[in-house]
Amino acid sequence: MDNYTSVAISRASQPDSDPDALGYVVSVPRVDRWSINLRLQELDIPCACPIDGTLRVDANDPIELLLVNSVVRRFEVSRQGGVDWLERCWSSRVACAVVF
Repeated sequence: MDNYTSVAISRASQPDSDPDALGYVVSVPRVDRWSINLRLQELDIPCACPIDGTLRVDANDPIELLLVNSVVRRFEVSRQGGVDWLERCWSSRVACAVVF
């Protein structure tokens, strides 16, 4: 298992015909996208799960992108992987970074 998990976030090149289409497409498993969508809504980050199976997010600043990464990471990394990452952060002298 790798030490870090990166989240694939890409700017949508062709927005849907929907005028409210959101700008970023987040690559997540379909089985997790509704749970991730709900958590992002709780954090007041605009997002949607269109019928094409994607998760679309409108993150307007670096903090929102970091929150999106953290939420997705929570669903993609095993519990033990998260514990290992936190232990490495606590024992290191440098700040642990989230890889985008």
